[in-house]
Amino acid sequence: MLRSCFLSRRAVLPFALLAHLAPAAQSLAEEPQAGEAADRAKQLVIVSFDGAADNRLWERSREIAKRTGARFTYFLSCTHLIERAARDSYKGPGVKTGRSNVGFAPTAEDAAIRLNHIWQAHLEGHEIANHGCGHFDGKDWTSADWLQEFQNFDRVLKGAWAANGVADQEPQGWADLVDNGISGFRAPYLSQSQALSTAQRAKGLAYDASQVVRGPTPVDTSGKIASFGLPLIPEGPKNRPIIAMDYNLFVRHSLAVENPSRSAEFEARSYDAFRQAFDREYDGSRVPLQLGFHFVEMNGGAYWRAMERLLDEVCHKPDVACVSYAEALNRLRPDDREQQSSGL
Repeated sequence: MLRSCFLSRRAVLPFALLAHLAPAAQSLAEEPQAGEAADRAKQLVIVSFDGAADNRLWERSREIAKRTGARFTYFLSCTHLIERAARDSYKGPGVKTGRSNVGFAPTAEDAAIRLNHIWQAHLEGHEIANHGCGHFDGKDWTSADWLQEFQNFDRVLKGAWAANGVADQEPQGWADLVDNGISGFRAPYLSQSQALSTAQRAKGLAYDASQVVRGPTPVDTSGKIASFGLPLIPEGPKNRPIIAMDYNLFVRHSLAVENPSRSAEFEARSYDAFRQAFDREYDGSRVPLQLGFHFVEMNGGAYWRAMERLLDEVCHKPDVACVSYAEALNRLRPDDREQQSSGL
């Protein structure tokens, strides 16, 4: 079950190979130039969560945000809003009815609690984004298949309060959030294709966050859909590059097998990698730093603790903004660059 929640081993291997082969000497960001103006753009830090299932981690992430001032992006898998007894209400493209690689909510009560977390997070300034429904690898899907999954996502979210027996608790702005407030997408397994891009344009999404890039890279906002990429960052005693995501660290540190006895060691390594990546950008060209996580505490919670430590240290800096993808895009669009360069 654990493996299916994240990048599949088949999907991880190409990334792992890239990480081994990418030379550590690759420049991940430009160093500051002599005489560089002190008045610089804020350093953006973008933390996101894929899946967004465990209600306990909804609580924890929201508390982290209140303490640090961060605003997160939650890439939601919509089957977590369908109780297991109603699983046949969902059918993903090309799979049997009632199938999901990440399961379903155990009960309607569990789903209703999650709905409240989603709404409260929205009110607190966090972003709710689209991670599909059943967490299937859509690399071979057609654009029509992707549009079907997008339609599933919207349908499930719109009807979720009623489907889970709490129609009387549905907030007044819920339908508007589903229709107009969900603008970003991350593909399960970070699996990309031209068909997905076509479907995203047809859907009217503002950005995609499924890319993997060699290091923190300026965000491409030139197209109709902006492209964000999780970076490779140096990690470990040999500073080998790795995707800045908890599951990839989990694979490297313990071959995706839980080893809580070394949790403190893995936390320290992860924190050092996150902090060094932050410092390089903060002291350099201030490219946004993106870090990805899941709603599972792998290796005894090592990666969440490392993330918390980083945010506690950096988010309150006056020239740092820990923001969602949607907020980052608003800051980085061409018509906002003048404002961003003035440090606002």
